[in-house]
Amino acid sequence: MDLAYLRAHPEQLPAFLTHQRIRETPVSGGDICAASRLTLDDGHSVFAKTWPEHGGSSAPEGFFATEAAGLRWLREVAAVAVPEVLVVSPELLVLEWVEPGEPGPEAAARFGRELAELHRAGAPAFGARWPGFIGALPADNTPDDGPWTQWFARARLLPYLRRSVDGGALTVADATLVEQVIDRVDEFGGDEPASRVHGDLWSGNLLWGHDDRVWLVDPAAHGGHRETDLAQLALFGGPPHHDRIVAAYQESWPLADGWRARLPLHQLHLLLVHTALFGAAYRDSVTRSARDALRGAGRATVDG
Repeated sequence: MDLAYLRAHPEQLPAFLTHQRIRETPVSGGDICAASRLTLDDGHSVFAKTWPEHGGSSAPEGFFATEAAGLRWLREVAAVAVPEVLVVSPELLVLEWVEPGEPGPEAAARFGRELAELHRAGAPAFGARWPGFIGALPADNTPDDGPWTQWFARARLLPYLRRSVDGGALTVADATLVEQVIDRVDEFGGDEPASRVHGDLWSGNLLWGHDDRVWLVDPAAHGGHRETDLAQLALFGGPPHHDRIVAAYQESWPLADGWRARLPLHQLHLLLVHTALFGAAYRDSVTRSARDALRGAGRATVDG
């Protein structure tokens, strides 16, 4: 099987893998999926993600189809580098191989400009036309005309707050603190039309390529607020040359007044996803973000 045959007959790949007709080398695939590098007969490599085979579980329905839809939707803008989807099935996703490289300031600045271009492409509504996932958790992608603040509270904060409390990761007092943020969400301002966003843009989902570009992987793509992508990018230490990325973005498409004060509000979504997925280890991050958001609510509409 070579790359041209794979593109023409993607449905044949599982059979080739089952019969060990393709060389398979394990690689890093993140916290959820197993990943491997497949070497084809013509020397090309591709990247394959599968659901780990433990406990007899299988991937949630639509899991890989959702990721493929998001990748294609981001890629169609031809702004940021996004891997081509080659094969998608209920248990498998195969993408073009991106040769890793070293982070550099010029690649970071280019990525900042490209991210602004991606966001500017827009979306028909908040949410998406496909069911959503973030990590292994479902995400409500029901299209919504907004305003953004109300959609964000309903679809991106409340569901993961409930999961976190039900799972014991957050206490009743913690939940009350987050609910104060939700109750005051209209005070933050910053409403904008829906942007085309990655949706899970922490630094681990950036791939620095040998071609001196930054590639987007593992999206939870949907119509959202562009500040959410930038806020997520600042979490967990941020990527190399983070300042260069933000500066180039600002030069291309300046963010609205008050964006810095709104960062903790945007970050609260991904942090609640982490308490829902991984438990109380992220509890302090959630409560800190909620307190910072409340402190910033009054000035988010005026500060630059």
